[in-house]
Amino acid sequence: MKHFKLRAWPDLPPTFHRTAFKRMLHQMSQRYVSVPHLMQESGLARAEVLHFLGMLAERDLLREREQGAPDSVFGNLRAIEWLRRTFIAEERA
Repeated sequence: MKHFKLRAWPDLPPTFHRTAFKRMLHQMSQRYVSVPHLMQESGLARAEVLHFLGMLAERDLLREREQGAPDSVFGNLRAIEWLRRTFIAEERA
């Protein structure tokens, strides 16, 4: 299942000046989200969400990734970095 995130905040055409579309933009500006999540948050039907995502994709404003992919190549290293800082702090104390 694909997840989507905004690259940049778009200037929306008048047909998308509804609160539901702004909610989806807000969700996608914060994190990668799936179509079912966008449907639930916006209250829109699947076809409307897909149409909106299609418009954003045409403008090259979306990032896509498959479910389970890390946010970055180094995403999995964050836990290791936290552990390293924690144990170094304990050794100094």
